Order: sequence, then C-alpha cells, then structure tokens
Amino acid sequence: MRMPLIFLLLQYSLTQTLALQCTQVPGKLKQIDAGVGQVFGVNDGGNIYTLYGRSWVQLPGLLKHVSVGPAGIWGTNNGNNIYKMVGGDWVQVPGLLKQVDAGGDQIISGVNMDDAIFCMGRQGAVQFKGPSSPTPWQGIPGGLKYYTCGPKSCWGVNSNDDIYIMKDVTDTNCMGNKSWQNIPGKLSMIEVATDGSVYGVNKDGDIYRRDGITDSAPAGTAWTAVSVCMKSKHVSFDLGHLWVITQDGSILDCV
Repeated sequence: MRMPLIFLLLQYSLTQTLALQCTQVPGKLKQIDAGVGQVFGVNDGGNIYTLYGRSWVQLPGLLKHVSVGPAGIWGTNNGNNIYKMVGGDWVQVPGLLKQVDAGGDQIISGVNMDDAIFCMGRQGAVQFKGPSSPTPWQGIPGGLKYYTCGPKSCWGVNSNDDIYIMKDVTDTNCMGNKSWQNIPGKLSMIEVATDGSVYGVNKDGDIYRRDGITDSAPAGTAWTAVSVCMKSKHVSFDLGHLWVITQDGSILDCV
C-alpha cells in the first residue's frame, strides 16, 4: 500500500507552473521502467519486481536493468547477458548489452560495455522465443552510455552527458536516418515513453522534460525543469505517471 506521504512536484515553463502530486511508494529500487501500463524495477541486489495494483511482486532471476514496452519485457544482468521474458520465464538472447530498452515501436535497442549502440527490428524482437529464433542485431554508428526509443525517434546520452536524437526510426528500420542531432543540455540518463514523451536526469539529480515534441518536430523545442523535494537518479513515464527513483532509492509515483 502506498504511504500517505504526498509531495508537490512543480514543473516550470516560461508560461505556466504545473503542480503534480507525488506519492511515495514502499520499497527501494535503483532503476525503474514503465510502459504499456506496466511497471518493473530492480533493486541494488539485482532483485526484479513488478507492480501489481499497489504491491510489488518479486520475479525470479537477477538483473541490473529491466525494460518493458511494446516489444515485451527485457533485461540485462551483471554479466551483460540479455534476457527476454517468454511465457513467464527469462530466456537468454544472444549478444551482450549493459542497458536495454523495449519502449520503441516493437523494437529493441541498447548499448554494450564499450558504449557501442545496437537495435533489433520488430520481426526479431517480437518473434524471439528461444535459441532457435534469429536475433538480427544491427550496429548503429556512434557511442552512447544510455539509449532509449519511442514510437518515432530514439534518444541517448554519451559518456560526456551530451544528448542526441536519432530520427525516422520505424519498426522495420530501427537504425533510423543514421544522422545524430545534438540536443542542447546535459543529462546522465534519459527515457522516452511509449507516447514519445522524453524525461531525463542530470549529474546533479535534477529532472528535465523535453517540451514541444511533435511529429514534425521530434527533437522538441526546450527543456523544462521538474522540481521534486529529493534529488533523483532515474525516471520513467507512462500513461500520465512519472516514476522517480531518488538518490537514496526511494520510489515516487507522480501524477
């Protein structure tokens, strides 16, 4: 059950201030991902959890990063092995990634230990069932430490916290237009929601939202600061809920 502690979350823009309510959710996590109405997370021990109603349910296995989206439920462990949830069981996927993202249009994307970037289109990602399934990973030029996709574009940050967008990404062309556009600002992690919303956290634990994103302007126009009462380290957005992991591992559900 969620604790009654309520925080005010203020989002500032040039024209208005929007106040949201943040409820602290019991438990501690180091990473969280929300998509297609589901919420998953992992704690410092690698234990995996999913939110059913107002309670966390532990899943078998150990992961350092988990992602849920149109391509299913995927994760990576401390050995950088890749897994997909198939029929309630974790099935290993060929390849090595330190971070994986399932939020694109039924595509999978991620980065490996050397910050090399990879993606897999819809046919391979959705149809993967086990060792006999093809895994057509495609390498994308460049280097990023975190890479995340939405319905039409993918965003990432590099080791210098520079922000980039890859446009024209589709379920059959997960590599996009192969032309990186640098976005002003600095972020240490970034997440694209399944509706295309973009949120991120900088090295100081401050949260930002990208505004002005449209089909004709997928890069958006400006960053809006999102102020919460505690410094943050990870965020994810889905169905109007901003999920925040604070620097001490506390979980906030903001609406």
